[in-house]
Amino acid sequence: MSLVTFLGIYFVHEAGIALATVGAAFLCENLLRGLLAPFFGALSDRTGRRPLILGASLLTAAVLPCFLLVHGPLALFAWSLAMGVAGAVTMPVGSALLLDLAPVDRRQSVLAVNYTVVSVGYTLAVTPAGYVAEQGYGLLAALSGGSYLLVPILYAVALRGPLPLERASSDEGFYKGLASVFRDRVLLAFASIAFVFPFSMGCVVYASPLFGADLGLGEGFIGMVLGLNSIIVALLAVPVAARMERAGPFRWLGWAAFLVAAALACFGAVPHAAAALVAGTVVFSFGELLFSSAVPAAVARLAPPGRRGAYQGAWTLVSSFSMGSALFVSGLLRDAVGWAGAWSVYAAVTAAAALALLACRARFKSLSDARNAGNA
Repeated sequence: MSLVTFLGIYFVHEAGIALATVGAAFLCENLLRGLLAPFFGALSDRTGRRPLILGASLLTAAVLPCFLLVHGPLALFAWSLAMGVAGAVTMPVGSALLLDLAPVDRRQSVLAVNYTVVSVGYTLAVTPAGYVAEQGYGLLAALSGGSYLLVPILYAVALRGPLPLERASSDEGFYKGLASVFRDRVLLAFASIAFVFPFSMGCVVYASPLFGADLGLGEGFIGMVLGLNSIIVALLAVPVAARMERAGPFRWLGWAAFLVAAALACFGAVPHAAAALVAGTVVFSFGELLFSSAVPAAVARLAPPGRRGAYQGAWTLVSSFSMGSALFVSGLLRDAVGWAGAWSVYAAVTAAAALALLACRARFKSLSDARNAGNA
């Protein structure tokens, strides 16, 4: 992610590709990732997580630094689609593996620990990555691609021996079982509201760096501010998740959405560019503390036995499309109404989702409790 944070700037300012085209490529990458994720998640429910996650990490290590070969739209789309295929495995299968290993009553805390580790890694990388990017993107590609080779090595060492895998309770065929995920009206209702969380993450990760660069901020400062986000999450994610866990994952999501709406409003309302970036990022961090572990835990609560990978894959579809569309939509809105107008639109939509989550939280909880009781 320390590399991805600056790719929007690289493709627009260094490779000379139009922002709308870059946004479309990011959207296609995330859409492909999302479309394939349910398939790979469901496949891992049957074949196991290990072979898929090892293959995807090797593919990512090979493709990641090849962004340097991008000098036009066709190369950009090819690179993005290759990254999308790798991510279609990594995201749902990795989440499903964590949930396989976690005790049922500690899933949210386990997810928060994982999220904390990711945040620490991002914190340690994004600030120096910004300064490395200022020296040259070739050096950034070499460092990021080389370091990612550690990922498949660590997976190979850590995933030795038998791994737990919950089997489906029905004899449905593979494709019939996969299709049943998308007929789950409870999951669809939840996803239709909760999409604001990955979309807002895309706004912060993809759009806010370009927002800052357009207003004259340097990559080093942008990386430092985004690093501050990770520091807050790393320090507080685990204790916050532990406190939230007893009430279940649905209780606090409405309040998380209100915090995210306030953060997006800060980007547009605070007059000074540096202050706006800092204020919006800090407020977003506190919303992220609430939703980062609660959303995947909520999806896990909705999953029938043996469908964990498929349900995490379905959420990856929603998450990838939402997060990937942030830069594309931002490019359109920036050209139409300016950055301030774009942030205002995002804040209003997120505030409406917050009201819906508060109104529906008891319903989601009762349905998931009934489903889990039936599963037991």
